[in-house]
Amino acid sequence: MAVRLILDKTMDEKNVTRYALSKATGISYPIIDHYYKNKVTRYDSYILDKICAALECDIADLIVREK
Repeated sequence: MAVRLILDKTMDEKNVTRYALSKATGISYPIIDHYYKNKVTRYDSYILDKICAALECDIADLIVREK
């Protein structure tokens, strides 16, 4: 089993760019890019919370557990 970020899918559905999300959250573009490309091994709850607030979504819209 694996946990995987689906931030890219959620952002595409909401027509939000990585640059726009970076500006809306105050999180640097490289960090947003790592989350977008699912290159993060340790998820920061503060960052996930800021992303959820900016995208007006739930945590389940950002992370899935695959079997």
